[in-house]
Amino acid sequence: MQRAGLAFLLGSTLLATATPTLALPSDSSQTITLEADRATYNEKTGITTYTGNVVIQQGTIKIQADSLVANLNKNRQIQQITAKGRPAKFQQQISAEKGIARGEGQTIVYNSETGIITMTGKAYLFQDGASFRGNTLRYSISAGDIEASGGSQGRIQIIIPPSATQNQTKVKSK
Repeated sequence: MQRAGLAFLLGSTLLATATPTLALPSDSSQTITLEADRATYNEKTGITTYTGNVVIQQGTIKIQADSLVANLNKNRQIQQITAKGRPAKFQQQISAEKGIARGEGQTIVYNSETGIITMTGKAYLFQDGASFRGNTLRYSISAGDIEASGGSQGRIQIIIPPSATQNQTKVKSK
């Protein structure tokens, strides 16, 4: 398959199915940009592989990795995406009121059926002022829920800033 056709196949299914319900509505209507040093597609297995400085962007959604493998189902829709890097990274603005959620890990796996991103290997997630670190982080992009595990690497770290209302109350009480 030609490079343009390959990019369209992955790009159109990847970001259309990866756009969560809490994302900016405009993301799904934005142009998809996909860059990599090399791309291969196996029509028989439905596996698309991108290697070498992979960058995929649509609106506020951005994925960066050394390599990315997309497994398509029989309907040619994304079933699972695995991004690997040192680290692999993703970001997306959840809503107009909130900042950009950023995550990274040695491996990032996105399951389109569950809408869950699993980051492993020095995993880190920053969302709405809070940060999460652990060996494994599971992030539901549709609900915004996060599950952290230290695994054999030890403990997890969660940093939660004071809420804006608490800050305003402290300032007023001075």
